[in-house]
Amino acid sequence: MTDPVFIHPLPDSCAAGQVFELSGAEARHTEVKRMRDGESLVVSDGVGRAVRGCWIGGRVEVREVLAVAQPRPRVSVVQAIPKSERAELAVDLMTQAGADRIIPWAASRSIAKWDGKEKKARLKWENAARSAAKQARRLLVPEVTEQLKHPSDLGALISDAHSPRVLVLHESATTSIAEVDLDADEIVLVVGPEGGISDDELSAFAKYGGQPIVLGPQVLRTASAAAVALGALGVLTPRWRKATIG
Repeated sequence: MTDPVFIHPLPDSCAAGQVFELSGAEARHTEVKRMRDGESLVVSDGVGRAVRGCWIGGRVEVREVLAVAQPRPRVSVVQAIPKSERAELAVDLMTQAGADRIIPWAASRSIAKWDGKEKKARLKWENAARSAAKQARRLLVPEVTEQLKHPSDLGALISDAHSPRVLVLHESATTSIAEVDLDADEIVLVVGPEGGISDDELSAFAKYGGQPIVLGPQVLRTASAAAVALGALGVLTPRWRKATIG
C-alpha cells in the first residue's frame, strides 16, 4: 500500500534528517490515521514540493525530497456548476482523475447559481479538491479559480503562451476525443450543465479554438463527464506514463 499523503506547508528548505511538525487539520488527520512511530508518510505543499518522511514522536523526520512531476499536457476543467449535491462529487471525481485546475462556470442553463455566495461555494470546492487529492495520493492539489461568468471571459484564465487546446464536450459532436490532436502543453476541457451548452456559448468558446468532441455513445452526467474525459486523456497522452509517487 502506498504511503498516506498529507497536504501541509513545508519548511523553506527541506533535507534528509530535518524534522518538522504538522499543525491544524493535518495534525488531526494523523490522529484519525492512527499514525505510529516508524510509519512512513508523504507530505506535500500541494503546489510542487514534497517529501517522504517517518513519523517519530508526533513529528515528521524527512527521509528524502521527492521530485514532483508536472504532467503534460496540463488539463484545466471548465465545469458548469452542478446542483449542490453533485458539485462536490464532480470536484472529487475530476481531482481523482487528475485535473490540474478547476474553473467553475456559471453556464446559462445551470440550475445552481453562486450569486452572492461565491466565496463560500468556492471554498467548498477547494476543500473537496484537497480531500480527494489526499485520498488519491496526489502531490499536486488542483487550483480552483474564480467563477467564469461567460465563455467570452475565458481568455483571462488561460495562457496564450501555452497555446491551449480547448475541447468542448458536446453530445451532438461528430469528432471523437480519440481523433483529436492532443499534442499540446495545455488542454482546456469544457463540461456543460445537464441542460446542455447553448449555441451562443458554443460560439463564444469557438473564438478560443473550442472544438466540440464526444467521448462515446453514452451521454454522461455533468458530475462524471470530466473524470471520464480525464481518464481518456490519461491513456491518449503521456499524462499517466509515470507514477507521481514512487
